[in-house]
Amino acid sequence: MSGMRTREPGEVFGPRMTLFADMLSVGLATALVCLPLVAAPAALSTACAVLRGAGEGQPATAGRYFAALRRRLRAGDLAAGAVALAGALLFLADLALARAGLPGAPLFAVVAAGIGAVALVAGLRACARPESLTDWPAAVREAARDAVRDLGGSALVLLAVATAALCAWMLVPLAFLVPGPLALALTAVHVRLAAGR
Repeated sequence: MSGMRTREPGEVFGPRMTLFADMLSVGLATALVCLPLVAAPAALSTACAVLRGAGEGQPATAGRYFAALRRRLRAGDLAAGAVALAGALLFLADLALARAGLPGAPLFAVVAAGIGAVALVAGLRACARPESLTDWPAAVREAARDAVRDLGGSALVLLAVATAALCAWMLVPLAFLVPGPLALALTAVHVRLAAGR
C-alpha cells in the first residue's frame, strides 16, 4: 500500500480514503455472503485476498470481490464453513454447560474460553493466508504456526475481533460493516508477518 498515488489537484479524497471506501464496500459484500453461515470462511478469505491485492495495485471493489468469490467457491469452502460452524456450536454448548452449575464449572469455562480463543485466532489467520483460496488444511496448519510464532499478531487479531464485536453490540447496523475492517486487520497482520520475515 506504500505505492499509492498522491492526491491530484482538485481531488477531494486521497487514496487512503478510497481504500477505506473500498474496504467498506468489500465488507458489505462479505456480510451478505456470510448470511448463510457455512459460507463465512470463504467470504472472509476472499475479502482478505481482494484487500491484499489493493497493496499490489489491484482495485479492491465489490465487483472484484464477487468475481473472485465465483471463481473460488468449491466443496472444500463449504466443508470449512461447516467445520467452523460446528466448532462454534460446540463452544456455545460447552459454555452453556459451564453456566448450568456443574462441579468445576468456573475452571471449565476458563479452559473452554482459552481453547475457543486459540481456535478463533487460528481460523481467522487461516482466512488471511493466500493458501485458503485453494487449500484450507494447509492454510490452517500455517495459521496455527503463525499464531504461535507471532504472539503479537495473534493479540492484534483478538483485539480486532473484540473491536468488531463491540461495534456490532453498540450499534447493530454496524454488524454489516464489521467484516470489512476485520478482513483489513487480518490482512494487515498477515502482511506484517510476511514483511518481518
